[in-house]
Amino acid sequence: MKDTLKHRGMRNHLAQILIDKGIADRKVLDAVREIPRHLFMDSSFEGHAYQDKAFPIAANQTISHPYTVAFQTELLQLEEGQKVLEIGTGSGYQTAILLNLRVKVWTIERQLELFKKTNLFFKKMGYRPKKIIFGDGYKGLPEQAPFDCIIVTAGAPEVPKALLSQLKVGGRLVIPIGFEEQIMTLFVRTTEKEFSKTEYGSFRFVPLLENKN
Repeated sequence: MKDTLKHRGMRNHLAQILIDKGIADRKVLDAVREIPRHLFMDSSFEGHAYQDKAFPIAANQTISHPYTVAFQTELLQLEEGQKVLEIGTGSGYQTAILLNLRVKVWTIERQLELFKKTNLFFKKMGYRPKKIIFGDGYKGLPEQAPFDCIIVTAGAPEVPKALLSQLKVGGRLVIPIGFEEQIMTLFVRTTEKEFSKTEYGSFRFVPLLENKN
C-alpha cells in the first residue's frame, strides 16, 4: 500500500470528525493528519481506515478508534522531549502518533506475534521508539523510570501499582479501567505519595491480560 493525496484528504476529514467530537489539541490533530493509519492495518480494511472505528489486527487484538487514540494522547498533555511509556504497542499506530509529537517512547507488547510484526513494520517505516519490548506491561519498565507520562492502550481491571510508582511527580497516567466496559481514567502524581484521579466516561478495549480460566 502507498500513501496518496487521496489518503491525506481522508485524514483531513477524519481530523475534522475528531474536532467535532471535542478533540482540541492542535498537535494531536496534526499528528492524525500526518500518520497514514491505513498502513497499520490489513489491506482489506484500507477503504475504511479513516473512519472513526476500531479494526482487527493480529493476535485477536484491535487498532483503536482514532477518537480514542486522540483522546488518550490529548489527556497526556505532552511536551517535546518527554519520556513516555506505552503499554500495549499493538499495531504501532498510537506509538507513531506519540513519536510525531517528538517525545521519547518506550513501548511494551505482550503478544509475541504482534511484537515481531510491529517491530519489523517500525523498521520498514522509519519509526524509532527508544525501545520496543516484549513483556508484561503490568510491570512497567522500572529500569527507565521515572516517566513523564504513561499510556495504557488496553483495558485493565485495576490500575497497576507498578505503573503509578514509575511516574514522575507531576507525571500523568492514562488508563482504561474495567472489565467488559472501561472507564478512561487519568492519574496525576501530585507528590511522592499522592495521586489525583479523574474519570472521563466509558470506552471499550481489548483486555490487557488474557483470561487465564
